[in-house]
Amino acid sequence: METISFHRDKEKIMFYKWGTALALITVFYNIVEGMVSVAFGIRDETIALFGFGLDSFVEVISGIGIWHMINRMRTNKSSNSDRFEQTALKVTGTAFYILAIGLTITAAVTLLKGHKPETTLWGIIVAGVSILLMWILIHYKLKIGRRFQSEALLTDAACSKACMYLSLVLLFSSVAYEVTGIGGFDSIGAIGIALFSLKEGREAFGKTKGKSICSCQGKCNIGT
Repeated sequence: METISFHRDKEKIMFYKWGTALALITVFYNIVEGMVSVAFGIRDETIALFGFGLDSFVEVISGIGIWHMINRMRTNKSSNSDRFEQTALKVTGTAFYILAIGLTITAAVTLLKGHKPETTLWGIIVAGVSILLMWILIHYKLKIGRRFQSEALLTDAACSKACMYLSLVLLFSSVAYEVTGIGGFDSIGAIGIALFSLKEGREAFGKTKGKSICSCQGKCNIGT
């Protein structure tokens, strides 16, 4: 829970505008990222990129939950989460767990079979774009968080770094395969994404119990 004292209504409006914008950017970007990653992951038979895309779709659910929370607090002045947000967290946590299990099994099977993707070029492109956008989001979350002394946005900025690390895992595995031609790097990348998904799932369920845990979804309880 977080309470921010605004000196002027103009500051309050600016803060909520930025919070809403950051949430919507997260939602729409993850939709596009998920569609591109899944499509090229299937076409090029790269498990890491496919899993990265599924992770992006789960983040959409989380982003919608954050947008709803900010909108609720702006209109109702309440710092207590409602049923929609609790449900979004549970759905997000469950989806991350399922993704982690599915990716781990698939990666293990393909690793044993010595499967090789057609190419991981799109993994490099998607990861590069994602890293750049995450860096921009971190910059503005820190900027706005410091300006309004918002622990929530500052925590969310730190959490965005974890999402950037996920993109780095994809980038590493994709570049490693393109350079060496060893299919195992794609499987290892998928397992790395699975581990991140498992962590995010645990943190999503932790939030339903009121625990202040950092994840890509962020902690954004904002009062007035």
